[in-house]
Amino acid sequence: ALALRCSSSSNIMMASIHGGLLVLTSVAAAAVLTPTLAWVPTHSHNIMHPSSTDASFKTTQLTAEQGDDDTSEAKYSGYNVLGTELSCCCSNVRETGIGTGFYRNGFCSTGDNDVGRHTVCVQVTEEFLSFSKSVGNDLSTPMPEYLFPGLKEGDRWCLCAQRWAQAYNAGKAPKLFLQSTHEKTLDFIPFDVMKIFAIDAEESASVINKLDLQRSQLNEILKKDVTDNDEAFQ
Repeated sequence: ALALRCSSSSNIMMASIHGGLLVLTSVAAAAVLTPTLAWVPTHSHNIMHPSSTDASFKTTQLTAEQGDDDTSEAKYSGYNVLGTELSCCCSNVRETGIGTGFYRNGFCSTGDNDVGRHTVCVQVTEEFLSFSKSVGNDLSTPMPEYLFPGLKEGDRWCLCAQRWAQAYNAGKAPKLFLQSTHEKTLDFIPFDVMKIFAIDAEESASVINKLDLQRSQLNEILKKDVTDNDEAFQ
């Protein structure tokens, strides 16, 4: 089956061909709510969970779905928020030999063990790092035991989706890369919000246009097949 993904202002459309028929599936993006996020720390570095479900973004803790990235090994597989293959975020932070991501392979991929969903590829700023430290998530100090190099302005890193939402609510959200941000992020942050902060917005728009064109071409092919089949039965 051939599957295409595209994004819109309110949902994600999955277009696939099964048995010669075009199947469109609509998946709603997370809706923006009014109240702000409330946070409580956990034992894990750079992993925070909401203390309530009353949040600016949907913040229900995810249960990894069947078909998620494998948890027994660091894999490069996955799709980004555009629905295309996930691109590398950063495989060697400041020449330290350390890659970003939960699996430290440079990709913001996720799986069962990644309860914090380190899925947002961001480019950090001093403002964001100061804010993060002020709310109990020090991303500036190296932690060798976690293969964490400590971040400086300009570094790219896979940030927890809920951490990005927390920074957004405070007006401190860092810019991000759509093509390197895992699709699971859509469970927490609406696509239209991410587009506003996208460093690769222009390139991503081109990708979306190509997907839209492919979908249109598929529709035309399938319409012709339906017409031909109708004529064959007449």
